[in-house]
Amino acid sequence: MNIKLIFSIPDLIPLGNCNSSIKMDKKTDDLLRRPLYLYDLPADVLNSLSLKADAGQPTQPELQTATPPRPQTPSSVSNDSTAVGSQSCSLCTLAFVTVQEQRDHLKTDLHHYNLKQKVHGLKPVTEAEFEKLVDNLDESISGSESEDDEDDEDGSSRKDTTLAALLKQQAVLADRQRNPDNGDDEASKGQRSGTGKPPLLWFSSPKLPENTFYGIYRVLFTAEELDKEDAILEAVKQRQLSPISMPKPPKDGSPPSYNGRHVFLCMIGGGHFAAMVVSLAPKKSKHSAGPLNKEAVVLAHKTFHRYTTRRKQGGSQSVNDNSKGVAHSAGASLRRYNEQALVEDIRALLKDWKALIDTSDLLFIRATGTTNRRALFGPYDGQVLRANDPRIRGFPFSTRRATQNELMRSFIELTRLKVREIDPTAVQTLEATTVDTTKAKAQPKPAPPKLTEEEETALLHTTQIQALIRRSKLPALLSYLGTNDLTASFRFQPADTQQNHHAPTPLHLAASQNAAALIVGLLSKAAGADPTLTNAEGKTPFELAGDRATRDAFRVARSELGEEAFDWEAAKVPPALKREEAEKRAEREKKEKQAKEEARRKAEEERLKNEGPQIGATGTKGKSLGALTGSVTKTAQERREEEARGLTPEQRMRLDRERRARAAEERLRRLQGGA
Repeated sequence: MNIKLIFSIPDLIPLGNCNSSIKMDKKTDDLLRRPLYLYDLPADVLNSLSLKADAGQPTQPELQTATPPRPQTPSSVSNDSTAVGSQSCSLCTLAFVTVQEQRDHLKTDLHHYNLKQKVHGLKPVTEAEFEKLVDNLDESISGSESEDDEDDEDGSSRKDTTLAALLKQQAVLADRQRNPDNGDDEASKGQRSGTGKPPLLWFSSPKLPENTFYGIYRVLFTAEELDKEDAILEAVKQRQLSPISMPKPPKDGSPPSYNGRHVFLCMIGGGHFAAMVVSLAPKKSKHSAGPLNKEAVVLAHKTFHRYTTRRKQGGSQSVNDNSKGVAHSAGASLRRYNEQALVEDIRALLKDWKALIDTSDLLFIRATGTTNRRALFGPYDGQVLRANDPRIRGFPFSTRRATQNELMRSFIELTRLKVREIDPTAVQTLEATTVDTTKAKAQPKPAPPKLTEEEETALLHTTQIQALIRRSKLPALLSYLGTNDLTASFRFQPADTQQNHHAPTPLHLAASQNAAALIVGLLSKAAGADPTLTNAEGKTPFELAGDRATRDAFRVARSELGEEAFDWEAAKVPPALKREEAEKRAEREKKEKQAKEEARRKAEEERLKNEGPQIGATGTKGKSLGALTGSVTKTAQERREEEARGLTPEQRMRLDRERRARAAEERLRRLQGGA
């Protein structure tokens, strides 16, 4: 199979300080424009190459590469650009086709994770980097999942999510790095990332303008070849291959037998798998004699996709099971089945391609996470790939979803020479800046000021009192105040928080919570709360009351405590109201409400008796079928509302999950029955 490599080379645009007086002849300009394939270099270029003196040195900022930019899909943008627009996320650098896709993205763990990164002053991660973080979740994290925590059909979890597990793991690792003596040394070492070597080797040539170099990816060479400069240049010359013709595939559909040099490329992640075997020898195009048209000889290619990731939450089902326990929903069962089916499909394909894989020069594999690596490297009977194979390489650049087009794009990126202009002055400036930044990061952050014993005690009292008020525990609240010699006018600490700014005292908090039962108790002589105190906005507790019952509680307290107890006018409390009058009015309003509800029900029953329910299925003269037959048929919505009537919010959520699980099981049963 032939897949054309389309080379559309833009003009070389220098990003550093270049000498504009340099004039390039036509031949030099052609070298900058034409795409150079590593395994079929022109003789004049091949014989003029020499390794750059500081080839192993990072060279940023680097100039415009001669490799064309990779195409962008409607749902993603390059990591080097920033997505800006009405249907994009500048934080995650993603663009969307529809507004609904954008809204769905704002609910994903990737977006929430990047928000937390931004809050902590850290760099956001890409979709591929986040997928790698999720796949690398430590499988030793233990935990059980109750029925309430089971996944919905769409894979969402009500209480614990993959994002929460990821943040917990990172918090543990950060603690280990701060305190290496408190954790496993090997685990801590595994999280320390080294600087590594730059992915490109740079070669100079007299055919190129000043400060312009050719770049070749380091992963295309062996360790022995990288040891010596002469060995690298000799290896480039040995890699030159003559064009070939496409081998004919066997009639049985199996991969063709091929003795020439070729490479194996494979990507797996998120339920997507793609693999390809490509010959390194080029093939001249039959339709054009020009040097720019060449074709890659694809010996075999295959893609698989299975639904294995938890929608809206991210991560595979196996990672979720290992971190939180086995879920029992229909969606979880389907994802487990698909994970096993995907593994079997991949291993069967590798077995069919064993002859081509065993004779490949290099094996480029992207498989992050324990589950994906186990699918490729086993161990299992008849294993084809070995994790310790010296031919295995990773992709030294960012990759997207595993597809045939992405594999071909990666092959083009790997085997095409880069042409870049490097300004030595800019490199030196960058090195100095990098050293200064590293030193600044190495400086320890100042520790927060230690709280005094009085401040710690005030924080403890604040937490306990606020908890009792929110639970409307008046006896326990009065007991706590008396035991600790505190007044009901105690000021919450710290005062600069939003909650304590709005409700700085127990009486303010009780009024804002509409806890009418606590108002009279806090204003009593035993507690002694002062209703004239104001918050930072100048409002008294009465002004924070949100319903009539709470406001009446202040008026009842004014009646029972007397006018001389407090300055009620300063507290903005209306005239006193006797408890009996407040209770009578509350009882009267309750009866009026019940009477209105009873009248509404009787009117509805009378309407149903005369007209029947309006369900849309009418017979003659506009009467519904229920009225004609003498029976009342309820709609599905009415039945669901009747089932949920009287249930707590938690019980309604559980009932909703059960309905969706039954629906998913029914769909799965129908699919299995149809198969």
